Amino acid sequence: MSLFIQAAHAAPETAGAASLFGQILLPVAFFAIFYFLVIRPQSKRTKEHRAMVNSLTVGSEIIFAGGLMGRIKDLEGDYAVVSLNNNTDVKVQRASVISVLPAGTIESV
Repeated sequence: MSLFIQAAHAAPETAGAASLFGQILLPVAFFAIFYFLVIRPQSKRTKEHRAMVNSLTVGSEIIFAGGLMGRIKDLEGDYAVVSLNNNTDVKVQRASVISVLPAGTIESV
């Protein structure tokens, strides 16, 4: 009779271990999915944008966040002086540059 009582006590312990494993596995799986679908691509885009901003040089033709196109006339730390035409220069943050254009694009537009 005592064998049946011990067996009854042992069964819930193994079920509890499987339940604990399932409770840990589900959040880990959600984090992995979130990481590969959101965090990793965003950090990759951020790294590419940072490399592009650091590679800006005087004379580069750019498009910045306002949608304006221009040629970099001078770089001053975190800012760039951009020549929009022969008479108009504006100072913009380097981080607001969204694209570097191939040389000669502004004349062809």
